[in-house]
Amino acid sequence: MKITKTNLEDVVIIEPSLFGDHRGWFMETYSETRFKEAGIALNFVQDNQSFSATKGTLRGLHYQLNPKAQTKLVRCTRGAIYDVAVDIRKGSPSYGKWFGIELTAENKKQLLIPQGFAHGFMTLTDDVEVQYKVDELYAPECDRGITWNDSSIGIVWPIDIVPILSAKDEKAPLLKDAENNFVYGES
Repeated sequence: MKITKTNLEDVVIIEPSLFGDHRGWFMETYSETRFKEAGIALNFVQDNQSFSATKGTLRGLHYQLNPKAQTKLVRCTRGAIYDVAVDIRKGSPSYGKWFGIELTAENKKQLLIPQGFAHGFMTLTDDVEVQYKVDELYAPECDRGITWNDSSIGIVWPIDIVPILSAKDEKAPLLKDAENNFVYGES
């Protein structure tokens, strides 16, 4: 397993080791032991999968408020996405900054997005499947979001089209107007 730091504290790229032969390949996408050895101690409680039929579908930017905040381990199992994390921890030196990476079925990379970050992705192909683990159950009363095109954040999405959004995501507020109880340095 290879772990690469990003420009955002605690957001890391995880590349599982691939073991292959003439039959195909095998990879371990999560191992509590290997993650702990790498300094990442998590207790995942839910595994989710989403399907997006059309290129340009945008899901996010989502997060859950404390005490139900979630850490996510995201991977693309079919097609390709541009996955984004935005630091929303008040007082953080990287508050409002973002990191984006292409996750594909082929590159098998995963993105670990800790609590205190909003998360979203745009599909780069048709017929996309995304799987992600979370360390806290979904809590609708804590579910929040920020708009995908907030100019104060300035995310550069890789395809220049009007994205396909859910009704909820169409109404998401700007970061400055979003409900947020994350403070840098508090867990």
